[in-house]
Amino acid sequence: MSTGFGDRDLSPERAWAAVVSAITVLLALGSIVFPRVVYDRFIWQYFWGPVVADGQGAQCAVRDGGGTELLTSSAACSAAVDGGAVVAFPGYTTVSTVSYVVILLGMLIGVVFLLQRLDIGNELRFFYALFPFMLLGGALRTVEDSGIAALRAGVEPLIPFPASALLISPFIYFTVFGFTLLCVLAAYALANRGVVDDYARPLFAFGAVGLAAAVGYLSVLAATTEYVDFYPIVLVLTLGIATAVTAITWKLATGYEPTIRQGTGVGGILIIWGHAVDGVANVIGLDWMPALTGTPNLVPKHVVNALIVDWTGRLLPQSIVSVTGDAWPFLLVKLAAATFVVWVFNGEMFEESPRYTLMLLITVLAVGLGPGTRDMLRATFGI
Repeated sequence: MSTGFGDRDLSPERAWAAVVSAITVLLALGSIVFPRVVYDRFIWQYFWGPVVADGQGAQCAVRDGGGTELLTSSAACSAAVDGGAVVAFPGYTTVSTVSYVVILLGMLIGVVFLLQRLDIGNELRFFYALFPFMLLGGALRTVEDSGIAALRAGVEPLIPFPASALLISPFIYFTVFGFTLLCVLAAYALANRGVVDDYARPLFAFGAVGLAAAVGYLSVLAATTEYVDFYPIVLVLTLGIATAVTAITWKLATGYEPTIRQGTGVGGILIIWGHAVDGVANVIGLDWMPALTGTPNLVPKHVVNALIVDWTGRLLPQSIVSVTGDAWPFLLVKLAAATFVVWVFNGEMFEESPRYTLMLLITVLAVGLGPGTRDMLRATFGI
């Protein structure tokens, strides 16, 4: 394909870089030329504002005259919204969720190009070796949650704001990606120099050490502070139920369609399990915390589960919801979606584009296991 500039071919890598650069430049110019529309009501309201509110434990943040005001009551936030102010709430919105999907796909393509350039990441061992890193993102996010609990208890958190923004979406994606990339390069360097026989073991170990450090820090807080608790029953039930429903789902799926396992093998079980953890953690955290721990239920942090919880509460009679709770359909949706994705990843995809297929599998598992790990640890440590 000719670009018209000296008859140079536009490679896929250059095309990707050009698109990313163009979008970045447009957002930067738009923020300068139309600051109220592009920056205040898009970038700030849906991306940076929620981070500011989340990182400082506020109910919402208000953009006022180029500055930021933190509000600590729901009534004040509602009044600001009714008054037409630019208000940002902690957590995800439909706009930010869709934007993160686009960003994630863009990053995914860039990572595939990087792996091709380095000539690595084209076998399933790479997928398994990255498993601890998928748990690490949720654990680090819970560390930030513990910082908010510290603030509310009048204690200085380990990582104060704005440094804690690195552990809040969307910045945590880049934080975990950067750490993972460094570990991947280090593991391959050790293998290439003959220090280890295989890159997979040190890579898995690097992720496991990071995960152990994050969970270990939460455990220390649970043992030494009053604002973090420890409810092992939540951890045991989440992992136990997730494993059980995964086994049932896999048995039913392979019995109905035996070819479902031909593309991913054991990796398919892992993907379904990761999304089962997310679904079960939501059911326990949103519906069963009072019965299990004597503490209030958590609140949904994501658009999809919040929507499902809302519609379940509306559609089912209160007599049923009072017994079953309103989060259980989210688990069914997660299991069905994960099973469908595993079925889509057939053997031909691996043969045609192994790196891209692996990165898609990693992404699919990460978007379930990452939030699931956070929800499970939030409930386990009562944050």
